[in-house]
Amino acid sequence: MLQLRPNCECCNTDLPPAALNARICSFECTFCADCADTKLNGICPNCRGELVRRPVRPAAKLANNPPSTERVFKPLGRAQKADSAASA
Repeated sequence: MLQLRPNCECCNTDLPPAALNARICSFECTFCADCADTKLNGICPNCRGELVRRPVRPAAKLANNPPSTERVFKPLGRAQKADSAASA
């Protein structure tokens, strides 16, 4: 089951379970559409996988299947520095 993480890892924008602008990769790294499209060019900076629209969990299912409350925040600058160091 998807975790439905609550924020964009890049800019920390809130992404509630019903957000239509949430993007995820196959590992569920989560980004807002703005960061995914303009800063990341549709590619996850963590795994290099494709970023796609995250499905919306029906509101009636949230009580028994709550979204994650764990926030992950890795500003893009840190991700780029880590990638550069790893490839050096």
